[in-house]
Amino acid sequence: MKPTLLILAAGIGSRYGGIKQLDQFGPNGETIIDYSLYDAIRAGFGKVVFIVRQEIKESAEAIFAPKLQGKIDFDFAIQGIQSYVPEDLGAVERTKPWGTGHATLCAWEQTDTPFAVINADDFYGRDAFETMANFLQNDTNDKQHAMIGYELKRTLSENGTVSRGICVEREDHNLESVVERTKIFEDNGVIYFEEGETRTELAPETPVSMNFWGFKPSMFPITKDLFDKYARENINTPKAEFYIPTVMTHIIKSGLGDCRVFRIASDWFGVTYPEDKPTVQASLNALHAAGVYPGKLWD
Repeated sequence: MKPTLLILAAGIGSRYGGIKQLDQFGPNGETIIDYSLYDAIRAGFGKVVFIVRQEIKESAEAIFAPKLQGKIDFDFAIQGIQSYVPEDLGAVERTKPWGTGHATLCAWEQTDTPFAVINADDFYGRDAFETMANFLQNDTNDKQHAMIGYELKRTLSENGTVSRGICVEREDHNLESVVERTKIFEDNGVIYFEEGETRTELAPETPVSMNFWGFKPSMFPITKDLFDKYARENINTPKAEFYIPTVMTHIIKSGLGDCRVFRIASDWFGVTYPEDKPTVQASLNALHAAGVYPGKLWD
């Protein structure tokens, strides 16, 4: 059974100043999502689900449906503020989506195979998709999940702080822990994360999650139970976010499963700030020029 690809595309893009998941970066106006789709199809994925806000569903469908027709099955899932929130909590007063863990949960109804989860605004590269597709197609253990790990030094932005899942790996190459750090930056050649008034140094080779996860369907009911609890505890905290690393940490610590870490040596790049756009455009142009991608991705 071919795996499914879930694309997290419901973000607001507050630091970018616009809907970066639909912005054009490639030489022919390609979005970053286009490259993920192209790599996923040639890696053997059988379906893609776009997780979007209702406000951008029509625009996303207009951009991607014509390109994918006849090449791969696709669907759309809506990440709404009320989606999967316990009914007894009533109306939720917040404008920001609930986060990546909640977004994944919103695609439960459209997903019935092992699946990968990626960000819409990150370029991961062909190796990452082939590695994950191979795992999802061949590993039959329903409790064995996976993630793609990148070296921290390859994932920074010159234009401001970034959020990364900092990983600790066990000797058996399974994940011991992953913690979301929301303010990571480089200062005078040293990488730090900042929490309150405290700076903590991080090694450049530290493996980090760039939100490229591989899950078996057993993940969904676990996520639902966790989100129920999280929503109740944070119903009056409009900026609280329920992250995928929260789910994975619970799975590992509770003995409900493991997460294999597949380290990728290639560079990652993506957009957090508008100043990142020229760098991403130059990187994509170079990949086309080198023949990694054809002149045009889609016929």
